[in-house]
Amino acid sequence: MRRSVCSLSACRLLPLIMGGLGPIGLAACGGSGGDRSRPHYPYEVIATTGMVTDIVRQVAGQKASVRGLIASGVDPHLYKPTRNDVAALQQAAIVFHNGLMLEGKLSVVLGRLGHSGKPVYPVTALLNPTDLLSAPGQIGHADPHVWMDVMAWSRAVEAVAGRLAEFDPPNAEYYRANAERYQEELRKLHQYVREVISSIPERQRILITAHDAFGYFGRAYGIRVEGIQGLSTESEAGLQDINRLVDLIVENRVRAVFVETSLADRNVRALIEGAAARGQPVKIGGSLYSDAMGPTGSYEGTYIGMMDHNATVIARALGGHTPEGGLHGKLNLPE
Repeated sequence: MRRSVCSLSACRLLPLIMGGLGPIGLAACGGSGGDRSRPHYPYEVIATTGMVTDIVRQVAGQKASVRGLIASGVDPHLYKPTRNDVAALQQAAIVFHNGLMLEGKLSVVLGRLGHSGKPVYPVTALLNPTDLLSAPGQIGHADPHVWMDVMAWSRAVEAVAGRLAEFDPPNAEYYRANAERYQEELRKLHQYVREVISSIPERQRILITAHDAFGYFGRAYGIRVEGIQGLSTESEAGLQDINRLVDLIVENRVRAVFVETSLADRNVRALIEGAAARGQPVKIGGSLYSDAMGPTGSYEGTYIGMMDHNATVIARALGGHTPEGGLHGKLNLPE
């Protein structure tokens, strides 16, 4: 299997990206965006993915206007920044991103902005190296899908609160209080995910998805995880990868495999067909949110709703037990 992590060669593309953005791109690489010592409320914050945007909104509260750059349902691995994106980043008072090379080509622009003096922060900055999973086949690079472990993502909330407190000291306690309140909600979510995944019979705790986005989920909640593609959706699945997972399905009588909302389902369907040809029926257990959350404005369009959905769908499909509407009774899932 060819496994790559989120455009690791993005640095080679810098001249193409910044050159293609013309004068705006050049402007984005200079200056610090003005005096940050006295922000005007609400000041503008740009966040990259939906998961990052959601936690920044929770912490910033009414002090900031938080805009997500990457739209709902869009794969951040493959996202290409536009002129408007760079202009928005340059105008923002402060910028938050996932880090760990998740944002692909956008990572190049974020790096240039940070070096120019713009406050640009990865929310994964407080994680210790021992907290991170390594990227298979990529020495020195970590798996960026940290949000799949709720308690690890809680550290990202702490990081956001700390950076906002530095940016806006008079409201430091406000940000910390918001973070503590939200972290309490995350602790409840973490406990729920643990309980419903542990309700799956042990021999059936095998999660097969379209790409390797669930490694942290597997480590945190005690379920074996296999992805058809690598950590980045830029990687390709080969026949050998499909055959290996078909063998796994047949040998373990896996009852369900899962598609992802931000990826095509052709590889997952190839697994189903391969297993059926060998006498092992397997179904699509549901659609999971991996690199993008649900529709804007929906419960699944929040980080808590996303993880509630994933845990509940996985547990039900693999033989576990869950409340009808998930953690907060807000899910509307087919029987």
